[in-house]
Amino acid sequence: MRLFIQIPCLNEAEQLPATLAALPRELPGISSIEVLIIDDGSSDGTAEIAAAEGVHHIVRFPRNRGLAAAHAAGLDACLRLGADIVVNTDADNQYDARDIAKLIFPIVEGRADIVVGDRQTDQIPHFSWIKRVLQSFGSRLVRRASGTEVRDSTSGFRAMNRKALQTLFTHNRFTYTLESIIQAGYAGLVLENVVVRTNPQTRPSRLFKSIPQYLRRQGPVILRSYGLYWPVQTFGLIAVLIFVPSLFLVGRFFYYYLQDPTTSSHMQSLQLGIGGVVLSFLVGLLALVADLLATNRRLSEEILHRVRRLDAEVSALRGEREHDGIVHTHARAWSTSQQVSVRRGEPETPAEELRT
Repeated sequence: MRLFIQIPCLNEAEQLPATLAALPRELPGISSIEVLIIDDGSSDGTAEIAAAEGVHHIVRFPRNRGLAAAHAAGLDACLRLGADIVVNTDADNQYDARDIAKLIFPIVEGRADIVVGDRQTDQIPHFSWIKRVLQSFGSRLVRRASGTEVRDSTSGFRAMNRKALQTLFTHNRFTYTLESIIQAGYAGLVLENVVVRTNPQTRPSRLFKSIPQYLRRQGPVILRSYGLYWPVQTFGLIAVLIFVPSLFLVGRFFYYYLQDPTTSSHMQSLQLGIGGVVLSFLVGLLALVADLLATNRRLSEEILHRVRRLDAEVSALRGEREHDGIVHTHARAWSTSQQVSVRRGEPETPAEELRT
């Protein structure tokens, strides 16, 4: 099995050497390991440092396009290069690279499509209490939206097999973490959690500068995902929330009108109530339209899934070494001597240790 480790980068020339040095050179069940860097418009020579450090492939954007676009471009490149498993990690060495073995083990065994590293955010020292609460609340929302048991939905330390690579894509430009989990659950992919370790913080997060900014950018992502994948339930709930108080206002008018028909009191309640009832019906119709659009989107996603798979298969049959947008450094892949077949036996790393 070919493992690709992809690392999105933005001005990480200082941090990248330590991150690359920590990566494993051999793993149980893996025949070769290759590293792919996505340079998201860096201006500090990140791509040149990566090539000098011996990475195998580089995808370079001429300008900054954001983490979500960098992640998606990396997955597409890995798929075209023939990856069987892709591990995504951060360039700032946030995650302990020794846990990559634990991360890929459920996929090597064939029991999971996606494995997410659980940082146990309630125990990370540099997280403030409000950030811990928001992380827990956000993961709970994503579990509810995705129907999965993900424990750390914002973790970027995750592994995916070819089926997941062909299925997942990102709509928003901010981050892929939450949306990809919701989409994975909707697509029926099998997700598993493993507890991973983190290294001491080397720099503040560049994805967001403050908690309000994080909420302002992540909140719409979750709401949009609900609207995309559960339009009837989402807009239906909004319609009900509008209809019930509107009906109460209409009832209030008629209650007083029946007591004294000669007096036209509480007309404001009647006007607001009728307006609310009409609005709730319009939102209900919007739910039906959104459901029809969702059906078309599902067909488009299925077509994209098939196109990605065919593109990767054609590329493999042609034996292409050059791919559009991918720079190959011609560094030799890290070959491992522990080519363990799952059917023949367990990897040399103890199973109990990998499961913890």
